[in-house]
Amino acid sequence: MQNNYGTIANFFENRSTNASAESFNAKVKAFRNQFRGVSDIPFFIFRLKTIFA
Repeated sequence: MQNNYGTIANFFENRSTNASAESFNAKVKAFRNQFRGVSDIPFFIFRLKTIFA
């Protein structure tokens, strides 16, 4: 508990969580799975920015 005290206290002080970051990571992971095997990395990054930015 001492290792995570700052994060736990931050929730009660600011009511902030990392839920939005976790949601974004899940969307990126799903997108990556959909386009598995893509060899053109710059195009993949471009599509990622276009869709989620």
